[in-house]
Amino acid sequence: MARVGLVAGETSGDLLGGHLITALKARVTTIQFEGIAGPRMVEAGCCALGSSDRLAVNGYVEVLSHLPGLLALRRKLTRHFVHSRPDVFVGIDAPDFNFGLEQKLKQAGIPTVHFVSPSLWAWRGERIHKIKRAVSRMLVVFPFEADIYAKADIPVSYVGHPLADVLPLEPDQAGARRDLGLPLAGRLVALLPGSRVGEVKRLLPALLETARMLVSARPDLRFVLPVAGKAVWAPIHSLVGPSGLPISLTNGLSTQAMTAADVVVLASGTATLEAALLKKPMVITYRVPGLSYAIMRRQAYLPWVGLPNILLRRFAVPELLQDQATPEALARATLAWLDEPQRVTLLKQDFLALHQTLRCNAAERIAEALLPYLQNKS
Repeated sequence: MARVGLVAGETSGDLLGGHLITALKARVTTIQFEGIAGPRMVEAGCCALGSSDRLAVNGYVEVLSHLPGLLALRRKLTRHFVHSRPDVFVGIDAPDFNFGLEQKLKQAGIPTVHFVSPSLWAWRGERIHKIKRAVSRMLVVFPFEADIYAKADIPVSYVGHPLADVLPLEPDQAGARRDLGLPLAGRLVALLPGSRVGEVKRLLPALLETARMLVSARPDLRFVLPVAGKAVWAPIHSLVGPSGLPISLTNGLSTQAMTAADVVVLASGTATLEAALLKKPMVITYRVPGLSYAIMRRQAYLPWVGLPNILLRRFAVPELLQDQATPEALARATLAWLDEPQRVTLLKQDFLALHQTLRCNAAERIAEALLPYLQNKS
C-alpha cells in the first residue's frame, strides 16, 4: 500500500491538501495519508496526527512566541516519519516549518515534495539555497515560478492552481445568497479578517468600524463574515455579537460568502486569489506587529502584496496595509467599488483572463508529479 506523509499549514494549506489527496486517490487504489491536517484533508481521507491550526502563526514577533512549541512539533514529526517511513512526504505551504522538516527527512532518504512555492519573487529570495537542500521536487502553482527553480537546478513541476479548476468561470451570486439564507436583493459586503487568531485580533476591530461607517453612508448595506475555523470563532463572536451591525456569521463557507458579495474586504493571503477567481472587486488589508512589518518591508522586492496585483503586475485592487488600514480608508475604498460599476466590469474581465491562465487541470498534474514516488504501490 502506498503511504504519503503530509503537513499542511492553516486553512489555505488544508484546502490545497484536500485537493492533493483527492487527486492521488483517483489514481492509486490503495493509499494512506497521515500528518498535520485540517478538516478538508481529514474529510478527504487523511489520518490527522495534529491540526493545521497549530501552524497558523505569522510575523516574526508572533512566530518567536510560538517557537518552542513549533520546534518540538517538528522534532516529533521527524521522529515519527523516520520511524514510520512514507513513500513520499509532501509539505503543503507553511515553508518556514516544512523546509526544516523536509531537510531532515530528505537526509534520512525519504523523498520530499513541497507544494506551493514561497514567494521568492516577492521577498527573501535567498531561501532558494535552503529549498534545494530540503526538497526532492517543488510543485508550483504560477507559471513564472517554474523558471526560478529550473535555474537553481531544483526539480520542479508547474501544476496550476487547484482553485482555478474547481471555481466556475461565472460564479452564481444569487445561488450563493440562497444557500446562505441571505436576501437576494441589496448590496452585500464580505468581511474576511483572516484564519489566524493574531490576524483576527489585529484586523477585525478596524473591519467592524469600517462596516459601521459603510452602514452610515449606505443604510441598506448588509455584511457576511465567514469564520475560518474553531480557533477564531470566540474572538470573532465576542466582537461581532455586541456590535449591532447587520453581519451574518457563517461557519466556514468563505467561498460561498465571497460569491454572494458585491465587494470583499479581506486579509492579504490566498483568499485574495480566490476572490479574484470569483471575479470580485476587493480591498486588501493587513496588519502585523510593527517590528515584523519593518523587517518585511526592507526585504520586499515588489511594490505589491496581494496576489491579484502581483499576478496582474499592477495595483488592480487597493492595498491598505499597516498604518494605512484605517476604517476611514477602508470604507472609502469599498464605497468606490460600489459606486463605480464600469471599473468593476473592467476588473472582472482581467480576473476572467487570469482564471483561464491558471486553469490547467491541477489535479491531474499533481498526480503525475507524485506518482513516480508511488510506483508499484497501486
